[in-house]
Amino acid sequence: MENKQYLIAEARREQVIKAAIKVLTDIGYHSTSLSKIANTAHISTGLISYHFSGKEDLMRNTLMYLVEHERSYIKEKVTPQQTSMEKLVTFIEASLAYQGTNDEYSNALLEIVFNGRTPDNVPYYQVEVHEEDGLLVLLKEILRNGQETKEFGDFDPQVTAMIIRGAIAGARGLPQKGGCVKPGSVQ
Repeated sequence: MENKQYLIAEARREQVIKAAIKVLTDIGYHSTSLSKIANTAHISTGLISYHFSGKEDLMRNTLMYLVEHERSYIKEKVTPQQTSMEKLVTFIEASLAYQGTNDEYSNALLEIVFNGRTPDNVPYYQVEVHEEDGLLVLLKEILRNGQETKEFGDFDPQVTAMIIRGAIAGARGLPQKGGCVKPGSVQ
């Protein structure tokens, strides 16, 4: 019985987070409120307060949900690949495809990162992160393994991974033509 209640609570939390994502995308961080999220989720504001201590807590959990969603999507595409080169190409293609096919999630993430603040009033984009970005870790691992297997030459995997992640982030919103990966091309 306890396991069933846990699953119900987790489903309700995810329902609230998905409503928050929609509201963030539709009206932006500053206009988002618990009542607007509750209306979108077709639940009471009190039910949101049961699962989250307030807007900041909900936004923090939404941010973690969005980061994990992207990481899982990309990792699922990369893992079956055999060579480091295949893994690297798939990582880049999957990252670009994710941006192109998950616009609402990407927009909500940007709204939180650039407009949200910690309880100490520090913008999220300025928060010192103690845990390394899971996608950056995966990318550095691909690059290091490629060097070990001699698929790649000699370079600094940390710097190269940061450059690749920056280029992927910078590609957001660019027209998808020519040699660019089209959304949905990574299956």
